[in-house]
Amino acid sequence: MRLPFRRPAHRAQPGRAEPPGRAGPGSIPPEMLERVKAIEIKARRLVNDLFLGEYHAVFRGHGLEFDELRPYVPGDDVRSIDWKALARTGQPSIRRYREDRDLTVIFVVDVSASQSAGSLTRTKEDLAAELCAVLALAAIRNKDKVGLLLFASKPERYVRPAGGTTHVLRVVREVLWAQPETLGTDIGAALEYLTGVQKRRATVFLVSDFLTSGFTRQLRAAARRHDIIALRVRQPIDEALPDAGLIRVADAETGRMMDIDAGSASVREAYAAHVRDLDDERKHLFGALGIDEIAVTVGVDYVPALLRFFKRRGMAAAG
Repeated sequence: MRLPFRRPAHRAQPGRAEPPGRAGPGSIPPEMLERVKAIEIKARRLVNDLFLGEYHAVFRGHGLEFDELRPYVPGDDVRSIDWKALARTGQPSIRRYREDRDLTVIFVVDVSASQSAGSLTRTKEDLAAELCAVLALAAIRNKDKVGLLLFASKPERYVRPAGGTTHVLRVVREVLWAQPETLGTDIGAALEYLTGVQKRRATVFLVSDFLTSGFTRQLRAAARRHDIIALRVRQPIDEALPDAGLIRVADAETGRMMDIDAGSASVREAYAAHVRDLDDERKHLFGALGIDEIAVTVGVDYVPALLRFFKRRGMAAAG
């Protein structure tokens, strides 16, 4: 069940031409291009200053492949000497290897109507796009490929993994300019689609507010094949109603209007308790499957949360 207190968001109408975000760059409004560019500038700075080394240390390749054979020089590790080459040539040589990354990173992003609604000027959709930009830029700087799956109550848009900065900007644009054709949120349907389309193991960032349930079976199946990391993106009002008296609100995903007595302590507690129940259920599931969760909130600096994640992952890898 989706929570109330959402304002309606734009939707593609039946029979309407494909949304501009799915056409060429020339059809995108200038203000959208400016938003994408602003996100790119901030993300590039964060990657260069903070996250590039952290990303490389945490998301390593699948193995090593031979790079070159070069003459031994004093100070080289004798364990790297190629003894067969020494026997053949009489000259000690060192075998050098390089990391075979061949990694694929896929962002599975909730673009249901509630992501573009809330009580703040900045939306969860905006923050999700920025987080995708930061992590995608770090990925392509490490020669990894980046893909995207947008979903609401069904998979809405799939962008095949590719490399390059232009591709990253497309990922950001798709998240910001998403116009879902379906109502509601179905994380299970998105994960089921992912396991069908992405056969090789990938690092998957699952981005949502997770104010829903019912995706246990699909998550288990996806976690067996992929390394899944949850990015929980919320606004403060997702977890606590303000003490604002009687308010009229709309559910952005159904359009249903309702009156809520936000001045009632019991109403506010019931609202918060429902979110806590969802969170407890999800955290138990993630713990059982070994899935990391990064919790970020609109209006709160997300850098510390990302750094804690990288530190936690790094320590686990070292151990």
